[in-house]
Amino acid sequence: MKSKLYDIIGDVHGCAVLLKKLLKTMGYAKTNGTWQHPDRTAVFIGDFINRGPQIRETIQIIRQMTEEGAAMTILGNHEYSAVLYHIKDSKGMFLSRHIAGNRNQIQSTLIAFKGAEPELKSHLKWMRTLPFYLDLGELRIVHAYWNDQEIRYLKAFIPEGILKKNFLRTIHEEQHPSASIIYKILKGLEYNLPQDLILKCDKGMSRITFRMNWWESPKEKTFRELSFGNKFILPEYTVPKQIAPSFEPYSQGNPAVFVGHYSLNEGADIFNENICCVDSNVTGTGNLSAYRWNGEQKLLRENIISISL
Repeated sequence: MKSKLYDIIGDVHGCAVLLKKLLKTMGYAKTNGTWQHPDRTAVFIGDFINRGPQIRETIQIIRQMTEEGAAMTILGNHEYSAVLYHIKDSKGMFLSRHIAGNRNQIQSTLIAFKGAEPELKSHLKWMRTLPFYLDLGELRIVHAYWNDQEIRYLKAFIPEGILKKNFLRTIHEEQHPSASIIYKILKGLEYNLPQDLILKCDKGMSRITFRMNWWESPKEKTFRELSFGNKFILPEYTVPKQIAPSFEPYSQGNPAVFVGHYSLNEGADIFNENICCVDSNVTGTGNLSAYRWNGEQKLLRENIISISL
C-alpha cells in the first residue's frame, strides 16, 4: 500500500504572506478558494496565531484548508493558551489569567480581530475541535514532545470532537494529570533545578528551568547536552546522578515524530533519524520551513524546504 504524502509546516505565527509563498513553492494552488495540492496533504504543527502581521488571514487559510480536507492541523501552545484566555473557571477567573505575560502573548491576535470579535469567537470554537497530536501510523505529529504512555493516556481520557469548556474547566481546576500531560506535549519536557543549585548560562543569568532533549538517554549528560531549544547555552558540567532526570527516551525504532515550538534560529533540522523540528522561528529569522514526507522511515535533510520573502 502506497504511503500518503504529507508536508509538515512549521509554526506560521501570523505570517500569511510567507505561508502562501511556501504553499506555492511546494506546488499548492488555490482551487475554489482553498489552497490545495493534487497529491499531498499539508499538516500544520500549531502556533499559527500571535506575533506576525497577518494573523487573521493566516487563520482563515489554515482553517479553510483543514475544513476542506486539504490540510490537517493540531493545537500549539499559543492556540491552547488563547482558548483558555477566553474561558472562565467556576470562580469567574479566566483559565489563562489576564496577567501581563499572558496578555502580551495574545495582544497581537486581539488587535487583529478588533471590531471582528464574533469572527475570533468562531475561530476559538474551531480550535477546540483540533487534536493535540496526530498518529498517522508511519509518522507522528505533536507540537513539542511525544511520549507513548502519556499519549495513550490522553487518547483514553480526552473526548473526541470538541474540547468542551466544562471539560477544560474541570481538568485545570482539579489539576487533573491530563492537564500536566497537555502542558508537556505543547511546551516540551522541562528540567527543574533544585532550589539550592545555582546554574548560570552563557549570558551570566541563573537558570532554574530549561527544556530538554527527550529522544536521548539523560544518563551522564552534561547540562549543555541535556538542553534543547533554549535561547541560552548551559555549561558543560555533567549533571550529578543524584539529580539527573529520569524519563524513557523516544526510541529510534519508533515512527518519525515531527515537532514545532522550539524556534530554531539555525533553521529546521533533523536531530535523530526519526526526530525533526520544523520551527525556524519565522518572526525572528524571516524563514518559514516545512518537511516534505514521502514515506521514508529515516528522515532526510534534503526533504526540508525553507523560504523567505
